[in-house]
Formats: sequence, C-alpha cells, structure tokens
Amino acid sequence: MPSLLGIDSGLTVTKAVIFDIDGTPLAVARRRVTQFIPKARHIERDMDELWSATADAIREAITLSNRPASDIQGIAATAHGDGIYLLDHERRPLGRAILSLDSRAGAVIDRWMESIVADQAIELTGQIPHVSAPSALLAWIRDMEPERFKRIGHFLSCKDWLRFCLTGIVGTDRTEASTSFTDVKTQEYSQEALRLFGLQKLAHALPPAARSDQIIGRVTPEAAHLTGLANGTPVVAGLHDVTASALGAGGYAKGVVAVIAGTYSINETLSSEPRVDRRWFCRNGIAPGIWNNMSISPASTANYDWFLDKLCAGERTKGETQGSSIHALLAPEIDAAFDRPSTALFHPYLFGSPYGASASAGFFGLGGWHDRGDMLRAVLEGIAFNHRIHVDALGDGFEFEEARLAGGVSRNPLVVQMFADVLGIPVTVTETDEAAAWGAALCAGSGAGVYADPQSDPRDITRIAKTCQPDAARSADYDKRYRVFRQIADAMTPLWPKIAGLAPEQSVTDEAEPRH
Repeated sequence: MPSLLGIDSGLTVTKAVIFDIDGTPLAVARRRVTQFIPKARHIERDMDELWSATADAIREAITLSNRPASDIQGIAATAHGDGIYLLDHERRPLGRAILSLDSRAGAVIDRWMESIVADQAIELTGQIPHVSAPSALLAWIRDMEPERFKRIGHFLSCKDWLRFCLTGIVGTDRTEASTSFTDVKTQEYSQEALRLFGLQKLAHALPPAARSDQIIGRVTPEAAHLTGLANGTPVVAGLHDVTASALGAGGYAKGVVAVIAGTYSINETLSSEPRVDRRWFCRNGIAPGIWNNMSISPASTANYDWFLDKLCAGERTKGETQGSSIHALLAPEIDAAFDRPSTALFHPYLFGSPYGASASAGFFGLGGWHDRGDMLRAVLEGIAFNHRIHVDALGDGFEFEEARLAGGVSRNPLVVQMFADVLGIPVTVTETDEAAAWGAALCAGSGAGVYADPQSDPRDITRIAKTCQPDAARSADYDKRYRVFRQIADAMTPLWPKIAGLAPEQSVTDEAEPRH
C-alpha cells in the first residue's frame, strides 16, 4: 500500500510521520533534541545529534506503521525556519547550528536599523532583517568568529541539513531561499542582497533552490542503513514549516489567513504580487508568482507551556501517573475562569515580542481574589491578542474573510472560539494533528506523482473542518480588553529596556532544558 513520509523538525522535537496517501496518519515517532545555551542569547544544537535523532524516529515510525519501507513513495522534510546550519568545504558540520530562538545578532540588527540597510533590505528582499535571519547570523559570525566564517562552504536551513543527510545533495527550496537573499520581485537569488549585508564572499555558499515538490535526490545506502528506509526512495526539496503548517491545515490559499499557534506566533496569507511592509515578511510561495506574507513573533503557546512547566508541575506529574492529560486536569479551572469577569491581562513575551528584543512578559490587573485559572485564561488571551496584532497588520495589506487555526491549542474548542471572538472573523480548524508533517507529505506526494500538486489534498476538508463564528457581544468585550492590552504595551515600551538593564547578561549553563 503506497504511503508518504513527512519529517517535521521543530526547535525541541524532531518527528517522523508516515501517512497513507488518503491523508490518514499511520505512525508518528518523536525524539527530543538537546538545546545548548552556552551564554545568554546563544541557543544552539548539535547537527549530528539532530540527524541521529531524526534517523531513529524514522526507523521507529516505519516499525509502528506495520508496512514495509518500500511502500513509501516519497519523502519531504520541513523544519523551523531561519537560524543557520553551516557546512565546511568538506561538507561536514561547521560547529553547532544556531536556532531561530537565538538573539546574539541583536547589535548587528541595531546597526542596520540605524543605517540605510533596513530600508534597502525591505525594498530589495521584502523584509526587515531580524536577529535570527541568516543575513544577521552570518554577519555576526563574520565579525565575531572570522576563522569560522572563512571555513563556510555552505549555509543551510534545518530541513536542508536533514535532506542532505538523506540524499547527500546540498540545496534548499524556494520558500527557504527567500529568508534573506532573494530579490522580492524576481524571487531569485540576488548578489546585491549579499553585498547589502557585507556577505558577498559567501556567494559560493548559496544553496541551489528548487520547488518544494521537486525530486532533488534519493535516499543513499548509508541513510537507508541508519533509518530503515528503502535505498533510492525519492526525496523532494521540502519547505519552510510556516508554509508546511498552512498547507497541511488547509489554509494555504488566497483569501485565508493561516494562524499557527506554536512556539512562534505565525500568521500568513498568500498574494499574487509582492507587497512589502515593515510589519510582515514578503517571501516566496511554493510556486513562482506566489508570495507568502508572514507576520510573526516568538510569542505564542510557548508561554502557555512555560506556565504549565513552572506553575503546574504537580498536575503534570499527576497526569503522567494517571495516564491523563494535564490539559484535561486544568480544564475545569480554565472553563470557570472564562465564565467570570476578570481584569487579569498577560503579555506573552517570555521569548520575544513584536515590541523588540528587550520586551518581557508580565501580568497586569491581578488582585488577591484571582486564582491560577484566571492566570491561565490571561495567558491564553494574551497569546490570542498577540496573534491579533499580526493579523490586523496583514489585514491592512491583504483581503481575507476567514482564519485557519493550527497548533496544539486548536484542539480545545473553547480556545478556538476565543480566537474567533478576538480576531472578529470565522476561525476554522481541521482534524490535522500533524499539520506541518502532512504539508511536507503533500509535497512528497506531488513530486512522486501521487497528487497533481501540493494543494491537491485528498481529504474531504469540509467533513473534517469545524468553523467557529465570532460572537458579537464577546468580540466587543475582547476589543475593549485588546485596546487596554495594546495601551499597556505602548506604555511599557520605554520601560522594558530599563527592566532588562537590571540584570546584566551572564553566562548560563551550557546545556539547558529544551524550550517548548
């Protein structure tokens, strides 16, 4: 029976998911990957460990599927975007990979923002450079690690490293190529962009770009031995996880804004022409002539996970002991909190924000009568409010009538309704637990000839989709709460740098618990 393999490698977990060609998940296997934090703002991972963990996950998924590896018709990887994975001239890892949560390049960005580089960058590349962009990280390595810079043979994204390990072929796809160095109008690499960032010496290191569904190689004998895959299985170029999530959730279409609530607050919509603005990235879509407009910040459900880890450890342990979910154990507290008025507000800026790197998280409006349920409600509302900042920005430049919500919180109907009420538009969720992996699998199926194109989802989307309509009264109340949320953030903007200055940056332990 034909099947497809989608690999989804996030910031803490790498997954292998095998799907039947009708879209049914047959097996999922996960492995955690260590995050190293050698000092403040430096967040890294070992590239060989990532490949070993992914290979183990693939082998386990094949076993769990109860189907031979030869049934797999095609493979595609997706992974966290931005950051940098370096190879030397012998095509070996050149130090640890730098993850997209890393912010070591803050001074580089500050310098560019104070010069003409920022304006020239948005005009040429369609986006303002940011701390985890390949351009900023490579400039930091050039300035701070010149010997390492000289040894760069290739620079890749996370998923490109995994496809290299599978096939031995260096390259990327159109969506990932546009993170720093493409001309927004032509959608092709630009030598002028390299010169703009002072990186013209790396012209040789630009990875060749292919369509996300184009077969770029086949599983090598070495990779087959490590993973249990069949030697020669086709591997396509793959795609950025933002695009993969939207594709897998049925939200990769014009007139729709895809809202992915994960570690990052990801909000995106398609257009048939480039339109640039400081509030979003204008990047390549899967096909030529399509642009993916992304408004994002590292400020979404990682905040909720942090709260659960730090303040609900007892319930987590109880749930693990009883075999129940911590979300189910906390549901009565959260439901009760949503049923009563509350002044509690939370800014979900534990790991980053749309307000700059110095912004931090905080509760406002707490009183002695509030309990943990009120705080959990505030965290969830704060996450939705931060998504609204980005959705409203995209609404100024593009037309869309509905949102497609993906991410772990989309499994909770109460949270889905809250997003509809906060955004003020219908919010649809599909029964897709592994949206990014399924988006990758659709590209693999297209390349293998199983589907006509990556958007030919074989599932009956209307049957598996559920739509929440905004409630007028609740939307009006959320508008009021949202305005206060924004006003507090505006008032805090000059204070956040002063708060950050209270604790000078210090070295931290080299190995830390992975962030969610």
